[in-house]
Amino acid sequence: MSADSNTGKVTLAGAGPGDAELITVKLQKRLTGADVIITDRLVNPDIISNNASAETIIIFAGKQGYNDKSFTQDEVTALIIEHAQQGKNVVRLKGGDVAFFSNVLDELEALVKENIPFEIIPGITAASGASAYAGIPLTARGFAQGVQFLTFNPNSHYSPDTWKHFANSSDSLVFYMAAKNSTDLAELLLRFSRKPLTPIAVIEQATTPHQQIHISTLKDCLKDFADKPFSSPSLVIIGDVVRLNKQFEWYQASSEGSLFRMIEG
Repeated sequence: MSADSNTGKVTLAGAGPGDAELITVKLQKRLTGADVIITDRLVNPDIISNNASAETIIIFAGKQGYNDKSFTQDEVTALIIEHAQQGKNVVRLKGGDVAFFSNVLDELEALVKENIPFEIIPGITAASGASAYAGIPLTARGFAQGVQFLTFNPNSHYSPDTWKHFANSSDSLVFYMAAKNSTDLAELLLRFSRKPLTPIAVIEQATTPHQQIHISTLKDCLKDFADKPFSSPSLVIIGDVVRLNKQFEWYQASSEGSLFRMIEG
């Protein structure tokens, strides 16, 4: 992409699910050379403090539903364009991966419209981080034929045929933005004939020292998870693969970080 010689460059990058070490070498290099870093609220601040220079401008441009003081997407996009047009190297940091349930399309369209050069650096999405740190391989042979990444919140609208598909699928189902409505999600799947004893896991603050895993079944979670205030971010995994957590859970959250456990047999 050709651009004015005075225009900077924008890096759209995934900062991973929480653990500050779960970023790419390429992102480390871009953070070191950044003039401006515009970061989401779910990005571990250690990623910036460990890699950015003292002269880098850090802008905390978090977006949060139901918070009138948070940034809008239009405001974030305008910041990216403004600093790039001033000739600065801009890193736009997003939690997880830029391609999974982010507003990267809005930012890409604006960059192309303004003829600003950019690159995209992938990151570890929350589903991969949470499942790995919970010992739940999402497509384990004999447990799941595939995996579906979905969202579920009060604004989600799926047709009855889609819910029927979800309920009868042999895939692992990973729901982003669903923890606060996990019992509603379970009720819908049960309504469309998903087996009541299907396991469900809610993983809070995955890959961080504050990670917690809550496991139940679609039937029992209606009481187990009722009125439970899951911390943000949380992820929901539904399917037989959840049963593997008991055997393969290796990460024990603590104030000192991860502890490793040998798996015998």
